[in-house]
Amino acid sequence: MLETEGGKGGAKAAPSKRPRAQTRIQREKQEVILEAALDVFSREGFRGATIDQIAEAAGMSKPNLLYYFPRKEEIYQRLLAEMLDIWLAPLREIDSVGDPVPELRSYLRRKLEMSRDYPRQSRLFANEMLQGAPRVLEMLETDLKALVDDKAKVIEGWMDAGKIVRTDPYHLIFSIWATTQHYADFDVQVRAVLGKDRGGEGRFEDAARFLENLFLHGLLPK
Repeated sequence: MLETEGGKGGAKAAPSKRPRAQTRIQREKQEVILEAALDVFSREGFRGATIDQIAEAAGMSKPNLLYYFPRKEEIYQRLLAEMLDIWLAPLREIDSVGDPVPELRSYLRRKLEMSRDYPRQSRLFANEMLQGAPRVLEMLETDLKALVDDKAKVIEGWMDAGKIVRTDPYHLIFSIWATTQHYADFDVQVRAVLGKDRGGEGRFEDAARFLENLFLHGLLPK
């Protein structure tokens, strides 16, 4: 006789179905869609972007796109989740046992590198913030807050040890976000003002040296 968890005599319970792993072609198609959507969303914002625009940018039909992502919101949420994971990685890597100057210098430079390498993701996030963060507010109030709280304690520990001057750790982090992300969100303005001689790739190294001097020298005990 077959046995079940409920006793003898019953039919054996059918195993629960697991979702099938995606094929290589399915993964590639999704990446094409996400790359096209990033262009459209970063340019048009969530409200202005349409499935038709994304399908055209991806070089596929609308029904084909909807097979992979039935709703515009799903594409947008996927992009935001992936972007936030990348965006917050440098903050997670700040090490409490390290010295503050090299740790903060590394963080500054990583953030500038991201502004250089991920300008569309930065604009996407900025657009979401300008709309009141309706799709990521819960994450900001939970995961992001917990991460910043943790790193603020790290910075306070450096202050308590006399390694850096006492300041508000939250506003220090906000200031680093603001100054580094400026080079992504306002890159056109930066290049226009710097002109041809200084507006090339070297502008990021110039920015890194300036911000290191601004933040790190100002944090060192006198």
